[in-house]
Parts: sequence; structure tokens; C-alpha cells
Amino acid sequence: MKVYCVGGAIRDELLGLPIKDRDWVVVGGTPEQLVAEGYLPVGRDFPVFLHPRTREEYALARTERKTARGYRGFQVYFAPDVTLEDDLQRRDLTINAMARDADGTLVDPYGGLSDLRNGVLRHVSASFTEDPVRILRLARFAARFTGFSVAPETMDLMRTMVHSGEVDALVPERVWQEIAKGLMEARPSRMFEVLRACDALGRVIPELDRLWGVPQRADHHPEVDTGVHVMMVVDYAATHGFPLGVRFAALMHDLGKGTTPAQALPRHIGHEAKSAELLEAVCTRLRTPVDVRDLARLVAREHGLIHRALELRPATLVQLLERLDVFRRAARLDDVLMACEADYRGRLGLTDRDYPQAAHLRRASDAARAVDAGAIARSCPDPASIRSRVHAARVAAVRAAIGGGD
Repeated sequence: MKVYCVGGAIRDELLGLPIKDRDWVVVGGTPEQLVAEGYLPVGRDFPVFLHPRTREEYALARTERKTARGYRGFQVYFAPDVTLEDDLQRRDLTINAMARDADGTLVDPYGGLSDLRNGVLRHVSASFTEDPVRILRLARFAARFTGFSVAPETMDLMRTMVHSGEVDALVPERVWQEIAKGLMEARPSRMFEVLRACDALGRVIPELDRLWGVPQRADHHPEVDTGVHVMMVVDYAATHGFPLGVRFAALMHDLGKGTTPAQALPRHIGHEAKSAELLEAVCTRLRTPVDVRDLARLVAREHGLIHRALELRPATLVQLLERLDVFRRAARLDDVLMACEADYRGRLGLTDRDYPQAAHLRRASDAARAVDAGAIARSCPDPASIRSRVHAARVAAVRAAIGGGD
């Protein structure tokens, strides 16, 4: 029985990156041997064990055979006669198909080191086509390793998978999982560029895919193309370390522009409401977390008004703050403003322009939230008028803080 460290740990070590997790493959062993040595079995579909001390994962070398569509349609074979090369061959990319043995010798049967040095994302074998999740994973690696290109033959293979309908069998939870990870990479736009290049984005998120080629007013959007703008927005959010919910909101905020009638272009009147409507369909399909959906909905619906915050009357500002629910969830305003800042600055040549709307809204929010709604409620003889009196007090507080008429 021999043990090898495999996969991402080897890749990251060779790139000089921090190693987060180590995975191990056991060749020539049996489940009974590992259990006898104190390993804890945890695998449901194939034998995976936790090391008794380090708790790292050890898996028996295995091969897989496709039996049905989707990422779960596999028959797994494991036995002492499965070699390390057999196990590595079933992996997705050559840069993830390297191993080190106990004495540190690199095992690289499929050219992973060469592809790592040349910055190429290349499939290991034709078995890549058996798991549609691999398309999403490769796109996510493109967002992480921003200087890497996709091998032409691998791109052709992914297009074949898409056109054969294999991508249609993806499970929503896995799609969201990979999209979420990709959004948290260094340059999320590359994930969506790769998915577009192999025609997968139109199957996974068609509402987003249709934004490319849709023009916007050049005086507001020097980049003109809506799809290009959205990618600039999401990359701005990533560059500034914004959290996942903000990045997803940035990705989804302009979906409505893809439905603007041709005769109305390049204007997009009322696209905010349409964006919020389309967002609901996307979130239902991908089964996104509720908090992520709620933030994206607010940004989609309100970002146009937030950009005009300096022009709004105190009463309109308070109504906006009420819709944003900042009186119950004060922290939400920061998330909304981060997404709107990314939208405002994610435009060609405008990355560094000022966004005074954020400070203006924060001042208005601080003033409105300082109103003691409880005291007003206790002093109000008519319970039916409590809401209107609290609202009026908030408007007065905002007017005093930032000025402006009724």
C-alpha cells in the first residue's frame, strides 16, 4: 500500500501559493486495511477516509465509468489493482493531475507541470466530458489563475458537451456552488467569459448571457456594451474585496437591459423593475441563499434611484431607506452601497470617479435612525397614526441633517 499527495496541493505548491488542504490517494490498499489502521470511513459513493490524527482525506485509488447524464451518473471501481495513473486520468485538468510520493518525487503522467509553466488549462482525457460540472470548474480556475488560457481542444470539448445537452443535466445546487466560488476569485469576469466562449452561459444563466451586444448610452457608459459593463462591475467588486452577496448583486443588477425593445435602445427606461423580476427567476432556478437573493433584489430595483440620491428630497430619501429596511437591518445599507458603487465605477475610464451618493445616504440614514420611534409610539394617542408620525419625524431629521425641501 502506497500513499500519494495529489491534486490542488501539488499545483499550488508548484505555483508558490499557500496550501489550504491536502488530499491523498491510497494505491494498493483496501477499506479493511485503512479501518484497521484507525482511519474513519466517511465516503458515501466511494471509499474516503479521514486520517486518525490530521483529519485529512484519504481516498482509495479509483476509476469511474459514465452510466447516466449529470454529475452523479457514475459507476465507481476501486481495488488494489487500480494504479495511480488510472486515478489521475479521471481528474479534470492536467494541472490537477499531479502527485508526490512519500520521498517527494513528482508524478506527472499527463503533462501538468508543462501546462502549469505555460499557463494552460487543459483536460486530462476524454473522461472530462462525463461530468458537466467540470465546465464550471474550469471556468472558475480561469477566474483564479487570471493569466492562464484554455487549450483550444479543451474549449472544443466543452462546446461539444454543451451542444449535446450534457450541461442541461446540471443540478442547481452545484451550479450555484461553482458560480459562488467563481465570484470570489480574483477576476470573476473570466469565469463568465469562458462560459460564454463554450456557449454554456446561455444554458446556465440565459438572462445574463443576453446582455452582451446590448448598447447603452455612451455618455453614461463609455464602454457601451451592457455585458462588458456588468463584467467591469463584478471585477471592481472583486478587486475591492466585497463579500459574495455584493458581488452577486453586482452581477445581476442590469438583467432588465437584455429585454429592452430594439426601438428604445440605447435607453433603458424602467430596467430596474424588470431586472428585479428576472432576478427572481434566476435565484429560484439556482436556489441561491435567501440573504443573497434579497440583497440582489434591492440593488436591482433601487440602484438607479440611489445613483440620483443627491437630487432626492428628504421624504423620498426616507421612503428609499424604508424600502431598504435599514431601520431593522442597518448593515444592509453598506452592502447595497458597495454594489451601487461598483456599478457607478465599473465603467470605461470612470473607475476612480467620486461617489458622493454613498456618504449622502449614510448621513440621511444616521439621521433617520436616530429618531426614537418607540418614544413616538408611546406618546401617540392614536395607534393608527404611529407609522405616519414616525415617518414624518424621520423626514424632519433628514431635512435637518442634509437640507432640502419637502
